[in-house]
Amino acid sequence: MKQWGQWLETALFPNVTDQWLTFLRLGLGLEVVLNVLALKNDWNYLFASSQDLTTAKVSEALLSLTGPFAPRLRWLIEIGAYLGLTEQAVISTVWWGLLVAGFGLLIGSWSRTCALLAWFLHLSVVKSGGLVSYGVDQFMTIGLFYLMLSPLPDRWSFDYWLRNKRPTHPELLGFWRRGLQVHLCIIYFFGGLTKCLGNGWWDGSNLWRALIRPPFNLIPPEILVRWHNFFPLAGILICLIEIAYPAFIWPRSTRALWLTAIIGMHVAIGLAMGMYLFALVMVVLNIAAFGPDMVWRRQPIQLEQEQVVASA
Repeated sequence: MKQWGQWLETALFPNVTDQWLTFLRLGLGLEVVLNVLALKNDWNYLFASSQDLTTAKVSEALLSLTGPFAPRLRWLIEIGAYLGLTEQAVISTVWWGLLVAGFGLLIGSWSRTCALLAWFLHLSVVKSGGLVSYGVDQFMTIGLFYLMLSPLPDRWSFDYWLRNKRPTHPELLGFWRRGLQVHLCIIYFFGGLTKCLGNGWWDGSNLWRALIRPPFNLIPPEILVRWHNFFPLAGILICLIEIAYPAFIWPRSTRALWLTAIIGMHVAIGLAMGMYLFALVMVVLNIAAFGPDMVWRRQPIQLEQEQVVASA
């Protein structure tokens, strides 16, 4: 039992540095900034109730039936109305709040507050715009969730160097990284399993439909026709990469190969379909979860030393 307890402790609380947290903070900060800038021109159209049929009205009506306690923009708008603010002012404030939180994460200033603010505002926006949200929004929410719970600030942040702040529980660095690792394994395994159950990925028809459907049809049709024999092979390869992710991402002997394969897959999808933000968030999550051990060779700092630094 003692050996099992030690194994469980090592599995759940591995001794790691905060390099993964630095990459996660920087990557998600950049993702939040680019995301809100990309939606700047459509922000009011998506969420203002003055529109004839805004997606927020429909999304929040459905959300009230399935998830009455999920955050939404309507809560913030009602609080703003109580304080004498117009709907337009609240919606604009949410946009600026996300932008400021994203920049705060990039430089590592007030890291915990910015991570919490970015997670809550982003989740509210996603729930209110559920009809037009897609994978990038869900994965941003997942990443921000782990970021706000992790022991911030990291050692490459403004808070650490200039404000002399230290993480309160550095021993939890390994725990939250392990949670992100397991979460990605579950996502990829069941995503690959779902693809394998249908015919569309085996014969390449799903890839064909994805690449010819506006607004993702960036590749000219004549090129797609010329390379149509490649689609079944690419579809099978995607299925294998995803479903075998949990088996090959953990061993050190195959981790570099599988991490390169999964990143290459997302980069290729992003470039071929114009899904740049989706590709970016997936690359960030994968490198933060499994990349630091290969990118940086620095040995983990003992938790006892981290605790001494935190208490200093």
